[in-house]
Amino acid sequence: MTLKKISLSKVLPVFLTFIVMGFVDIVGVSTGYVQKDFELSDTLAQFIPSMVFIWFFVFSIPVGLLQDKIGKKKMMNIGITVTLLGMLLPFLHYSFIMVLIAFVCIGIGNTIVQVAANPLLQEVIPKEKLSSFLSLSQFIKAITSLLGPIIATYMALHYGDWRLVFVVYSVVSVISLLWLYTTKIEEVIKSDTPATFASCIGLLKNKFIIAVVIAIFLIVGADVGMNSNIQSFLMKLHGMSLESASYGISVYFTALMISRFLGAILLQFFKPVLFLMSTTVLAIAGTLLILISPNEFLALGGIFIVGLGAGNLFPLVFSIAINKMPSRANEISGLLIMAVVGGAVIPPIMGIVTSVTGVIGSILVLILCFAYMLILPLVKNRQSDTL
Repeated sequence: MTLKKISLSKVLPVFLTFIVMGFVDIVGVSTGYVQKDFELSDTLAQFIPSMVFIWFFVFSIPVGLLQDKIGKKKMMNIGITVTLLGMLLPFLHYSFIMVLIAFVCIGIGNTIVQVAANPLLQEVIPKEKLSSFLSLSQFIKAITSLLGPIIATYMALHYGDWRLVFVVYSVVSVISLLWLYTTKIEEVIKSDTPATFASCIGLLKNKFIIAVVIAIFLIVGADVGMNSNIQSFLMKLHGMSLESASYGISVYFTALMISRFLGAILLQFFKPVLFLMSTTVLAIAGTLLILISPNEFLALGGIFIVGLGAGNLFPLVFSIAINKMPSRANEISGLLIMAVVGGAVIPPIMGIVTSVTGVIGSILVLILCFAYMLILPLVKNRQSDTL
């Protein structure tokens, strides 16, 4: 395939699926509104993001295996359909249980979408251009994550119902579903050695692989924990209203978007390990600024700095792991996608800590998650191979 053979009629519907992928980040702003609507404790509220991210652990490898049999486009359509169902459920009956069920559907749907998206993009983009298009797709996803809290807050302020953000998302999901369904994509790239549970578990005998799996677990956990607690941080530390505090989430996702765009450029000049260390220190510095900030403006600045630091941690660790053992890329990818379950574990821990020690304790949990990234180079140095 050459650059001249790139067809926008095939690339654009695939890019739209990355917008659908970004819908999952609405769980952050949703957590604050659901907690307010049903007067939930901090501990109980943090189970909402858990209902989303636990399914990465359960379904990532089975979805990959099924995808080999039925095809990437069909798998993607299934994922979008399940996501759409989750968006509609809160309008059938608005209760805490129904919200949990809705986010279960959104989580399962997003797991399927994430497993299918990159391989599907690979089918419509030349090999030599894939990296740049993958970076662009993550940038698009970040824009979706940025707009979600803005749309939800706008709907809450002007129409009295934050759930209307799901109507917007549902319309986009239907467009994506129909556009992709009617687009003819010839799937020619097949996996010679698809990942299995047995081959993945066998890799855990490698200390470095264990280290990067834990790293992904903590990175995603910290990201979801940050996303779903920004409102709480600003409200409890600086007395902001829920609506005003919700804009803090957009500040965070703006920083993530800028970080990923700059990362794609800077990584052409810096080694991944050095970049990982630098951005980790930046994320920790931002988290500390939130903790000691005397006013909401510095707190928002801290949130922005955390986003700048955290934005590239996932792709950095992922690429370092794959480059370490390229011949086992399928198994490593399966393990790292399963480790996304950290987004279901860390937020409840933060909720429990908040209930016991206050908001300061949950911020310290974030710092510990980020600090673990500084250990990876030490683990790497013990291995015979170089990164």
